Amino acid sequence: MTSMEQYLVDAWRASQHGDPPPPPPGRDDLAVLRATRSYEQFQAVLDGRPAGHPWRAAAARLLRIR
Repeated sequence: MTSMEQYLVDAWRASQHGDPPPPPPGRDDLAVLRATRSYEQFQAVLDGRPAGHPWRAAAARLLRIR
């Protein structure tokens, strides 16, 4: 069963019980990525490393010509 099918089943069950429907799949994906980035920057500060943007550092490593 796909996530969309499961969402539709859960929404139907919620409507039968008078509960609010669940959030649709993928709605909070960007918020999770932002929270992960903030957590990684926080850990970098606690570890004494520079708290730069982790995606830029990863992109720089990938684009570096060897």
